[in-house]
Parts: sequence; C-alpha cells; structure tokens
Amino acid sequence: MPQFRTVDAGGAQIRVAVEGEGPLALMVHGFPESWYSWRHQIGPIAQAGFTAAAVDVRGYGGSQKFPEVADYAMAPIVADIRGVADALSPGRPAVLIGHDWGAPIVYNSALIHPDRFAAVATLSVVYTGVPTRSFDDVIKREFDDKNRFFYQSYFREPGRAEAVFDPNPRDFLRKFLYVASGDADREAIVAAFAKDASSALLDGIPDPDPFPAWLTDADLDYFTREFEGSGFFGPLSRYRNHTRDFEYLQQFKDRTLAQPAFFAAGDKDGAFNGFGAMSDPIAVMRGFVPNLEAAHVLEGCGHWTQQERPAEVTALLVPWLKTLKGRVV
Repeated sequence: MPQFRTVDAGGAQIRVAVEGEGPLALMVHGFPESWYSWRHQIGPIAQAGFTAAAVDVRGYGGSQKFPEVADYAMAPIVADIRGVADALSPGRPAVLIGHDWGAPIVYNSALIHPDRFAAVATLSVVYTGVPTRSFDDVIKREFDDKNRFFYQSYFREPGRAEAVFDPNPRDFLRKFLYVASGDADREAIVAAFAKDASSALLDGIPDPDPFPAWLTDADLDYFTREFEGSGFFGPLSRYRNHTRDFEYLQQFKDRTLAQPAFFAAGDKDGAFNGFGAMSDPIAVMRGFVPNLEAAHVLEGCGHWTQQERPAEVTALLVPWLKTLKGRVV
C-alpha cells in the first residue's frame, strides 16, 4: 500500500501517495479525481522497480488550497510538479504520467523542464503543441455565440457550479463519471447535452443504479470524502485559466516535446478526438511528439481510462516504463 507524504513543492504543500524504490514515476490525475485514480497502477509500477508516486493536484484532497482562480493556472501547477520531483528524486530524471487535465500538466512540465523529465506517458488527451489561440475563444465561437451548452462554459463563473456540486458531491460524481464512461448510452448522452447555454450541467444526465462495476461503492465513498473536504473551487478553477495559460505558454512555442512518450485512450472518449475535431488523433499527436513510442486505443473504453480498464492499461504501460530504465532514467 502506498504511504502518504506531504511534500513542500516550493509554492504549495502537495500530498503524494508513494510506493516502491527506484526511478521516479510521477502520476498526475484529472478532474474530478485525486491520487486515488491511480490506485490500480501504483503497486505494479512500484513492483517494476520504480518509485511510484501519485499526487493530489493543488486544490484537491490532501494538497494545499488557494483562494484565487489564478492560483490554479498552469504556471504554478507546473512549478508544483517540478517541486515534487525535486523533493522525491533530487538530481535524477523522472517519468511523468498524466490523465485528463493531468495530461496537459505533464506535457507542459516536460516541455518547460526537459532536463528534469525524461519521458512522458499520458491517457485520454493527445498533445497538439503550444496553443495558437485561447480555448476560451474556441468555446465562445463554437458554443457560447450559438447559445449551445458546453460543460466548460458552465464551469466558467466562480461559484455557479460549486453551488450545485459542493452540497452533494456524491450526486455530481456519480453522474459526471458515468456520463463520460464507456458504459454510457451514446444517444442518451447526446440528448442530455443538447440544451441551451443557460441550462445546468446535471439536467438530463442519467444516474445509473447500479453504477458500472469499475467504480465500486467504496471507491465512490473515497472520492466523495475527498471533495467534501476540498470543495470544488480549486478543481474547477483549472477550467477558468485557459487564456492565462495560453499567454504563459507562448514563450515556449518554439520548443518540441522530444522525450520518449506513451499514449493510450478509449475509443468512446470524447476528449480523445477533441470532441469530434480530430479524425485521427494519434496521427495529429505524432506531428508534435516525434518520439511517440507507443500509442493504444482501447475498444469500448470511455474517458476514465486507467479506472475503467486497469488491467489493460497496466499491461501496456508497465512494459514501456521498464524500457526506460537504463535508457533515460
């Protein structure tokens, strides 16, 4: 079982679940998750000869919370990841592993600190380089200006989503985790999101009973307790920093993500193809990641890749990690 450590990352106190010894494999979760999202992978990665470490991103779980939206921009979060790596693996290169929001966090950490991070593995979200425009502009053009609902528009105003999610995190988690999973009925989901911009996120979202077996009641209990403690302001504020992140990353637009890389996603994951914007996401990613050594698409899998298909993800990821030992770490 992993042991919890609170690491002084420089700008924040970050809780990390740690198991094993060897080169550092640092795992970064997405929304709405926690270190616990990697519960199936920590042990096997440790057994493969790594220090397997899964963080709570700032604002989540046992990590430090901050009061301002700007506190959750990419720049301070990348600094947190660098700080954790320096604390757990001083002077030795580390491997980054990320899912959902954790994917762009580790992409940018590796892009900005190539001397510190020797390889990158990601799930769900492909890398398409430093952005050429703010995602806020894309959302405005494709959704807001057309009075179409988009979940990130719903998240934009501080307090709006928190007023619904904070009083009953379990209800939100059940519905949100289900709707993005491979178990959700596609026609029902399309219907649930075919609404105008004034609608609430949870309007029309099914609440399955029982929940699909990949997330047990005990798992949901754990996630619920974490958000009862943290609230949703910090986690949601990641979505409120698109323009701030765009401006910050422009200084790195001439860099290439050159490290050895691994990728896996489900074919039923909307985030994988950019919500329909990419017909061949893997080909797009290869244009920006020249050393993409492994890329896998899991049939029937939704967005919660390493939770929905833990055995498959572990069986693909761990052998690739082993190839890095003695080569880059």
